[in-house]
Amino acid sequence: MNAQLNVDTYSFSAALELLKLGRRISRKGWNGRSQYCELATHISYKNAKGEIVNAEHLDSGSAAIAFVGTRGVQVGWLASQSDMLSEDWIVLPEDTDQLSLNI
Repeated sequence: MNAQLNVDTYSFSAALELLKLGRRISRKGWNGRSQYCELATHISYKNAKGEIVNAEHLDSGSAAIAFVGTRGVQVGWLASQSDMLSEDWIVLPEDTDQLSLNI
């Protein structure tokens, strides 16, 4: 089932504030469906020695923007100039199945 979303759009700065509160955000202008950003916290990784490293950074609070797309998750996503200047950001409903989005 594809849900057609009829929602208000936001600037990047407004959408970013909502992302920091735990909401998923996306753009109407993105080519791929089922793509969105969300806040990633408690980030850790495995180094070349096989050790698990918890990325605890005092300034960033161990958080990053995660981009969830058709090829997987990119932690530490950086917005392009176009993304930052666009006014077509949307906040996804909390009960939306991200795999069936039709934005």
